[in-house]
Amino acid sequence: MRPALILPLVLAACTMAPLTTLTDPAQAQKRGQVEVIVKSDYDAIRRDIGAGGGPALNAAMDAAGVPAQDRPTRVIQLQANMGLYDATPSALITALLVYGA
Repeated sequence: MRPALILPLVLAACTMAPLTTLTDPAQAQKRGQVEVIVKSDYDAIRRDIGAGGGPALNAAMDAAGVPAQDRPTRVIQLQANMGLYDATPSALITALLVYGA
């Protein structure tokens, strides 16, 4: 009798629908904002990373919620991984979100 109780859960897990009920709306909105900023100003952000900072990078860090006191360290980390960020903006977006509060 217990397998019949688990069947709805198993079937729900097999759907291709996104797991919107498990996604925090605030986090999704934050990710969307960071994604728009990074993709809109990608070249300038990459230049700012190489230069050690700048307005485009600051805007992306603001949107991601990166604390001001952490930013110098985070810029050094971003510079160390520039090869990855040159290849894909998604990696940069993810890094900024991880660094954010």
